[in-house]
Amino acid sequence: MLPFALLALFSIFSGVLGQDGSISGPTSSSAAAGYSCDATKCKLPSCHCASTDPPGGLDPKEVPMFVVFTADDAVQSYTINAINQFLGHRKNPNGCQPKMTYYTSLNYTNYTLVTDWYVAGNEIADHTMTHVGSPSSGEINGNLIALNALAGIPMSSLKGFRAPYLQYTKETLELLAAAEFLYDSSAAASIPVTDPDTDAFWPYTLDNGMANNCLAVNGTCKGEPKLPGFWEVPMYAFFDQRGVAGPHLMDPWLDAANGAATVNDTATLQYMQSTFNDHYNNKRQPIGLYTHPIHLATNYPGVTPLTSTINMINQFLDWAQTQQDVWIVSTEQLLSWVQNPVPASQLNSLKDFQCSTPQIDPSTPICNGIPQNEAGLLSHCPFPDFPFFTCYGCPEIAPTVDDPNPAQQVADGQQPRYRVPANCSTPFWDPIKGDCLCTSSQCAFQDTTKPIGPNGANLTGGGTGTTSNSQASQSSNPYVPFNGPSSGALTIKPATIAMALFGGLLGVAA
Repeated sequence: MLPFALLALFSIFSGVLGQDGSISGPTSSSAAAGYSCDATKCKLPSCHCASTDPPGGLDPKEVPMFVVFTADDAVQSYTINAINQFLGHRKNPNGCQPKMTYYTSLNYTNYTLVTDWYVAGNEIADHTMTHVGSPSSGEINGNLIALNALAGIPMSSLKGFRAPYLQYTKETLELLAAAEFLYDSSAAASIPVTDPDTDAFWPYTLDNGMANNCLAVNGTCKGEPKLPGFWEVPMYAFFDQRGVAGPHLMDPWLDAANGAATVNDTATLQYMQSTFNDHYNNKRQPIGLYTHPIHLATNYPGVTPLTSTINMINQFLDWAQTQQDVWIVSTEQLLSWVQNPVPASQLNSLKDFQCSTPQIDPSTPICNGIPQNEAGLLSHCPFPDFPFFTCYGCPEIAPTVDDPNPAQQVADGQQPRYRVPANCSTPFWDPIKGDCLCTSSQCAFQDTTKPIGPNGANLTGGGTGTTSNSQASQSSNPYVPFNGPSSGALTIKPATIAMALFGGLLGVAA
């Protein structure tokens, strides 16, 4: 018999099959957008007009072709495994492993895997606490607080948001800007790039309002909402033989192509390649693989993805990577390039695209998001609805929207664990000792605050799950700073993360 938490999780995911993130036709038009932007005044890196032209005035032939890879919902071992079957064996043109963005919800998430995934270089972003569309500020901000407290993700790294079911309002965008998010990625680019009225814009700021989803979200577009410096990163649809009448957005492999009654992997591959070519041969707007990885999990009870579908997705990525200047990236990496556009030949000069792994002696016992270091040091939090592991101490009660960072549960005779503070980065912080292994400017770190507390109070990391704050002390232990590959470097492979430690809800307490 499946544990209650697994049954509950399966019921949630089975309920959104084929409906979470799908579109059936255009969600915008030029008339509905009523968009106007003066490019002589709106300039990078902090302002950018909605445009189909590459940023920075670059010739499309010089522009990298970005394949944005994202995942939504809970983080568990089987969802990480599902992602790794597509990315774990790949390299970008500079030899670095591709990174991706995980839009994370709190419910049913194993926080230790979030920490591991982040320390391996991937982006963690907000998807609300309990997976609700048109969310409240508590749903949005509470998730930030919980991810910071229990997964050790710095506030400064929690930059992005995607609305569950892609359901957002004008007020959602305003809440995100008020909480100092950098971007949202919930709006569809729903008209092919070959159509003169295409809405496949490069990412843009909302200094002049929205230009996507103008037919779908009331109160947006025609100059609204004006949110200077806040970015929209459109989600670019694939299109089958029906063109604008045949869009496929999230999990396109779950859709039947060309109006057919059943899914056909060959037809799906054909339209994915065709849409990619349209982007590649025109103005190089990105394309995206926007996934709910539970649908592709091969080791989750009740989910039986077709081997042919998994092979088809890998075949698409294999084929795409044979084209020149193709990079598989996270949303964060895409936006970093848009803000600082350079020709593809210079892309590796941007820090966000370089190989970067925290180099720490694998024999050092420290609960820091690196499997070799944290083995045997995890706290197991056995809440009945969704048990999880964490490096940062179990809360007395499960986090909720009303209380996303409860007081820490501390056994008699033991000390609380210290949350990642504002002045030490995740892989160098020892939450048991309250000690930072970084003693040099080369690995120095300073987190930012976000106005996401009660009545807009600024919050940052630290503490033990109460209102007290922790300050990182410096250690005399030797360290090797964040750097590119070098002799003795610890290369963290996402495939290792999924296999080395945890079975998530299916595992045993550590």
